[in-house]
Amino acid sequence: MAKLEKMAQDAADAAIATLPGWSRQDEKWMQGSYRFSTYPAAIAFVDRVAEIAEAMNHHPFIAIDYKKVTLRLTTWHSGGLTELDMESARRYNETYETSTGERG
Repeated sequence: MAKLEKMAQDAADAAIATLPGWSRQDEKWMQGSYRFSTYPAAIAFVDRVAEIAEAMNHHPFIAIDYKKVTLRLTTWHSGGLTELDMESARRYNETYETSTGERG
């Protein structure tokens, strides 16, 4: 499957199930949340997310709520979730694992 080809619902659900902290929001969106011990730690994570997003040319919607960061992903050109979204989420989770935080 091409990275930008829209995934079937069951394939997207199966892929999301392998991504701790991520869930489907509807047929087009997935969301992951990350909790940190301090506001600066949350902002540092967002900076790393921005670097990854720029390198992949695939940018999440980002909400910063004090020490909690929420990312939302979709692939606009495909009209839903793609392997690029799954790869982005995997990279964000890997980045989170190397930072100080608590899932949620």
